[in-house]
Amino acid sequence: MIEILGYADRLAVRPGMTIAFKVSCETGAARYRADIVRLRCGDDRPDGPGFREEPVADAAANGDYPGRRQAIDCGSYVRVGPAAAFDAVDSFTLSALIWPTLPGLDEATVMGRWSGPAETGFGYALAIDGASRPCLRLGDGVRVWRLVHPVALAARRWYRLLASFDSATGAASLHCEPVTPQWGDPVFRPTAGRCPLRPLSSGPRIADVPVAVAAHVVEGGQGTWRGAGHFNGKIEAPRLHAQALPAEQIGQILSTPLTGPSAASLVAAWDFSRDIPGTKARDIGPNGLDGDCINLPTRAMTGHAWTAEAMNWTNRPHEYAAIHFHEDDLYDCAWETDFRWTIPPDLKSGIYAARLRCGNQGEDHVPFFVLPPRGHARAPVAFLASTATYLAYANSHDHYEDPVAERCHGLTVLAPADLFLMQRRDLGLSAYDHHRDGSGSCWSSRLRPILNLRPKRALWSLNADLHLTDWLEAIGQEYDVIDDETLHREGVSLLERYACVMTGTHPEYYSTAMLTAMAAYLERGGRLMYLGGNGFYWRVAWHDELPGAMEIRRGEAGTRMWTSEPGETGLATTGEPSGMWRHSGFAPQRLVGVGFISEGFDSGSYYRRLPDSYDPRAGFIFAGVDEEILGDFGVFGGAAALELDIVNPKVGTPPHALLLASSEGHSNVYVIAQAETGANHPGMDGIESPLVRADMVFFETLKGGAVFSTGSIGWAGSLAHDNYRNNISRITENVLRRFISPEPFPSSAGTR
Repeated sequence: MIEILGYADRLAVRPGMTIAFKVSCETGAARYRADIVRLRCGDDRPDGPGFREEPVADAAANGDYPGRRQAIDCGSYVRVGPAAAFDAVDSFTLSALIWPTLPGLDEATVMGRWSGPAETGFGYALAIDGASRPCLRLGDGVRVWRLVHPVALAARRWYRLLASFDSATGAASLHCEPVTPQWGDPVFRPTAGRCPLRPLSSGPRIADVPVAVAAHVVEGGQGTWRGAGHFNGKIEAPRLHAQALPAEQIGQILSTPLTGPSAASLVAAWDFSRDIPGTKARDIGPNGLDGDCINLPTRAMTGHAWTAEAMNWTNRPHEYAAIHFHEDDLYDCAWETDFRWTIPPDLKSGIYAARLRCGNQGEDHVPFFVLPPRGHARAPVAFLASTATYLAYANSHDHYEDPVAERCHGLTVLAPADLFLMQRRDLGLSAYDHHRDGSGSCWSSRLRPILNLRPKRALWSLNADLHLTDWLEAIGQEYDVIDDETLHREGVSLLERYACVMTGTHPEYYSTAMLTAMAAYLERGGRLMYLGGNGFYWRVAWHDELPGAMEIRRGEAGTRMWTSEPGETGLATTGEPSGMWRHSGFAPQRLVGVGFISEGFDSGSYYRRLPDSYDPRAGFIFAGVDEEILGDFGVFGGAAALELDIVNPKVGTPPHALLLASSEGHSNVYVIAQAETGANHPGMDGIESPLVRADMVFFETLKGGAVFSTGSIGWAGSLAHDNYRNNISRITENVLRRFISPEPFPSSAGTR
């Protein structure tokens, strides 16, 4: 059981900035202890370097704090108001187009003005009941009355819905019809009834209640609202009229709400094709009642009128007028702050954490990255923390939910954090997970506890990258820490003050601004040590209005756990195509000489030196290294492990690049990546295919710069072997010392 967990309002801070920590004591502990620590190594396994942290003894945030359990309001929806225009509604019509993905579960609200539980609340709502049938729900705060349509809806089909109520007579009507009728459909006819109670649609009690789409609201305490009764699926063109309209007007109401006989009673008509990158649901009706999109629903979704003639929302926004809502979407846990810490001006850049402890064994580390002051570098080398990749994997369920996981990883071993996440999907998903309705998770956010973004966890992402900072400390090299999100915001100016930039083990996810900045850094003479594998692979975007929110779509190729629906590979935030950077014309080989080829999770292997390693240009790399076999050791069984990259001149490896070494001896668990072959065929694994390998590469760039690439996630796992006295450590240090030297590299253009 996880006893205590927390998160911070920032991942990256600079001296003088204040970071706020939010904590929840899950088992009800009355008090907990917080201490600021500097993380050096997170590997606490018996065969690893050992867990190392350094207390920041004089941190003002250190101390005991009162404990409490904090709740999470997950699930996406649109919330509007309250507004005076809603208070004037007595008789009404609710209408929308819907594409349900999980009908038949608990009753789900499509839209309405409803407060409280579905069985005891008050107001009015259009919903789908637990038997997949559309229903109109009316309540007075004591009793609830429903008008239910007799036809159950199918998943993943578009329907028009309309529900009306006449307050003068109590007459209610409900109509549903498929947008595209199919053979075998039941007959869809309007259903009518007379409500015996007076629903609370106006008056002082409901005056503070907002209208919601894809959920209804319940009181969250202290004047706040929480979502409930979440709808899973797409919704398009929700409308509210202050009149009971006949069912035969449904087509006109949904397509042309501003004209025709229904226009005079229009209260709101939300058009989800407007302002797709933003956080507002725009109302094109007379009152301008824009709504707030809560918890990152997925926008730029194909609507009922999508023709497949446009594959990106920027070309025909009106065909992308739907939003896909999920009950397990999450942007911000919105916990109250427990304590804050202002970063001292002289604090050393590095990876830090708030260590939280309660009870006898409860412990959590909330990591954050302390950057140097803006515009300054305090060391010649910067370690670039792959925070985009950290978010992509944040709270991933994949390694124990994927039905083929054990065939790839061996016996599944579950840590306490995994067991906790199984029960707590309200902590949000990773970009590798499926939502409960089976759709892929396009968003990830840092404003929540991320249980695999911790030391003492599996050797992946941050915990694997701490092998690199541990090594830098061991060799006595001063370094600054910078991060992906700051790189996206500040561009090349963040990099250009450093002689050398060192990546983490897995810099897989890059935005356009990040990749542009890295390319510009190299063009200006920077030196890059790419010490990982499967880097610069997926194209992502950061939300301009929501700090810490990152979006991805997964297209027609690439090693992936899910695939975007047809026409939905364009990023809502930018309109850019997502998917592999290679398919956007920028293969990783253009930047670092190597790109992803294979992955395997049984055991790593070694590198063998190649003739290019004896080229005088590479002499500094192998100074003091006499062995031909490199890295036949390490926590992963070898330095070439997990995910591997190779050269490919066809897609961008520079012609003057030196292929220094290649790995060999991989098992049949390593298979050529799907995107690298036109068709599956025998002989694609590490035993039979010469393509399954990691390539070590060096090349010079213009203006005295250079790139060194290892082509393996597992490289850093070999650095600490034999107390850091080994050929992998020696090669890495040789490269680093030369890369931070002011001596420029000579141009090698046209030579080989």
